[in-house]
Amino acid sequence: MPRLLLPLFLLPTIFLGGCQSDSLEKPSPSDTTPQTAFHNPILAGFNPDPSICRVGEDYYLVNSSFGYFPGIPVLHSRDLVNWQQIGAAITRTEQMDMTKQGLSRGLFAPAISYHEGWFYIVCTLIDNGGNFIVKSQNPEGPYSNPYWLPELNGGIDPSLFFDDDGRVYVVYNQGAPDNNPLYDGHRTLRLHELDPTTLQVKGEEHLLVNGGTDLAKEPIWIEGPHIYKLNGYYYLMAAEGGTSYNHSEVIFRSESLNGPYESYAGNPILTQRDLDPTRPDPITSTGHADLIQTPDGDWWAVFLGCRPYEGEYYNTGRETFLAPVRWEDGWPIINPDHEEVQQTYPLPLPEVTDTPALQLGGLVNYRVDFDEPLDQRWLFLRNVKEPWYTLNRSVGKVRVALRPETIADQGNPSLMLRRQPHPIGEVSTYLEFEPQSDNEQAGLVVLQNADHYYFINKAQNRLQLLKKSADGYEVLAEKGYQEQGVHLQIKAIGNKYHFYYKADDQEWQTLAYNVDATYLSTATAGGFVGCMYGLYASSQGQPSETEALFSYFEVKSSK
Repeated sequence: MPRLLLPLFLLPTIFLGGCQSDSLEKPSPSDTTPQTAFHNPILAGFNPDPSICRVGEDYYLVNSSFGYFPGIPVLHSRDLVNWQQIGAAITRTEQMDMTKQGLSRGLFAPAISYHEGWFYIVCTLIDNGGNFIVKSQNPEGPYSNPYWLPELNGGIDPSLFFDDDGRVYVVYNQGAPDNNPLYDGHRTLRLHELDPTTLQVKGEEHLLVNGGTDLAKEPIWIEGPHIYKLNGYYYLMAAEGGTSYNHSEVIFRSESLNGPYESYAGNPILTQRDLDPTRPDPITSTGHADLIQTPDGDWWAVFLGCRPYEGEYYNTGRETFLAPVRWEDGWPIINPDHEEVQQTYPLPLPEVTDTPALQLGGLVNYRVDFDEPLDQRWLFLRNVKEPWYTLNRSVGKVRVALRPETIADQGNPSLMLRRQPHPIGEVSTYLEFEPQSDNEQAGLVVLQNADHYYFINKAQNRLQLLKKSADGYEVLAEKGYQEQGVHLQIKAIGNKYHFYYKADDQEWQTLAYNVDATYLSTATAGGFVGCMYGLYASSQGQPSETEALFSYFEVKSSK
């Protein structure tokens, strides 16, 4: 393995040093929030479909990862606010080969559970296998090879429920009864028992909810179910309304696990769809929630939401938020004292000093100098099957081989990615690169999907900014450049991106200004992911022996 020291997802976490930005066009506000409160989102940038469990005083959370690898990040916290990624559920090709999976396909809506010494993660691999369970006695992994659940046949969004009598069940979203939908978006929630040893389906399937809260009103996309048992009732919570602007969370209950389930008269228990869309700093699309109780008996909910910078445009994808829960007349209400999901809430627990604050929420500012093992938050497109990068820690560089694979292909290009955490911020790197032919390019990318990204790069004798669409590349800007090394920078200012470059000891120069950021928004590009910043090198379909060296990767943010 000549080009690779260790796979990134097997290396321990590095320290992420905070670095306040003073160069953003919108100044970074000083963080004056007292330590009695926290900022939402708790996981900024593309972190959708959260599921959570507690073991003693430790909390564990997973998110959807879709076509990215390693798959299904596993995070740990002691206070519900500060999170550290400790591993991932899908780290080996023998577990799952995601080649040819689209970026918004792959791994949908995982759910994490803990029972009698084991962590279980159940998830759906769209298009290539369906529903499965992996398990481990350590939350960070490694996790087992999948236990496939073919009997769920087209179902999605599974979660596990362990009843008091030791029996285990899987609840999931499935199509309409008899595959005969009454309207577009007509779905059901169903339940199957599993063998606790083999984790295979046993017995008959049970239909729990048909359509949603009121079938006569034609509710759509009942999904993301979780079951909780409390005070003699089985509570069945799920999302409804689709995962966009009309998203919501609803609740049902029954004295029997198999139903019938009563819909809460006050549903939905969480939504933002009825609020003024012109309100300042809106949080939208809230839903796909999971409930957790602290050791002190307080209840909280994690859920996804979006932060548009204008209208329904957002580039940061669906993020993870946290809000309090209050039980009223035997029903849980999320965010009970407000209509709007709040930017800040009181801390759910007293400050926990042994929780590493990795700035995954709030103002996300960090610099990676490649002189330490790489953080597990780095992502790749699909499985890394061959070595193509080397960490030169003694000199603080990562060496990336140019390969024929491109982002537009359905394999694994030479691309290392981190999330765009906020609508306003910047990312910078230093590149040393001598292209040997015109097809060789290396630089910095802001990526939404294979047909929607911007690529500021060094090519032969020039710097250029490329815009990728389904029709190919468009050159938006170009400038002659002869130096071997160059600093590259992308600034995000809401609905615009600005692209800069400089040689050592020089001032930043503009390559392109006011480039349309809405082109990379979910509303324009579609899909379920958010924008990523990445280090990218490619020989564009041709063989190459050339390498690119990157000396740092720095992200600064402003809310």
